[in-house]
Amino acid sequence: MGVFSTMLDLLFPPRCVFCRSFVKSHAAPFCEKCRTSLPYTSGGGAQKGDFFSVCVSPLYYEGDVRESMLRYKFKGATGYAKVYGGLLADCIRENLAGRYDLISWVPLSRGRLKERGYDQSMLLAMAAALELEDVAVSALEKTVEATRQSMAGSAEKRRANISGAYHAVDTELIADKRILLIDDIVTTGATLSECARTLRAAGAREVVCAAVCRARD
Repeated sequence: MGVFSTMLDLLFPPRCVFCRSFVKSHAAPFCEKCRTSLPYTSGGGAQKGDFFSVCVSPLYYEGDVRESMLRYKFKGATGYAKVYGGLLADCIRENLAGRYDLISWVPLSRGRLKERGYDQSMLLAMAAALELEDVAVSALEKTVEATRQSMAGSAEKRRANISGAYHAVDTELIADKRILLIDDIVTTGATLSECARTLRAAGAREVVCAAVCRARD
């Protein structure tokens, strides 16, 4: 395995998922410069929202983090999920330990999944759960093809855009459970709020959230 890894590094020199500079090995998640200079949040950048108790994020959505997330979401850089999952897991351990019974994610609609080819939040949830020695399960499905939230406009328009868009997959699975809901980016929190509302209406006791990055206030 060591020889294979060395050959892989020689044939396909690994790059930092954030700044794209070369790193020493595929085993290094990102470069030393980014390790110390990324826009880390303080205390998980905790946010409260409608229907969810708190959302934590390790990073702010700006600069190289923003560019990295755009490559991940829209340009097929699915390998980034492992790095993001590690950052998420550390943030969850530090800020949400003991506060959830079940890990899930904010799902894509079937149409968007077909278009993109992968569900980026599902990959994040699975990667984070693996780091946490847990599993992530499907709790929601998106049954309405809505305009992308990034194109919907104001916070009020974003809330209206996804109202009623989600449906609980298995009410028995989530009944009386404290659910950790994972997403990629949090801006207004409208998507998380709608997902949390759906879960609470289906019987979840509480919803807490985690995302890779969040917008600054």
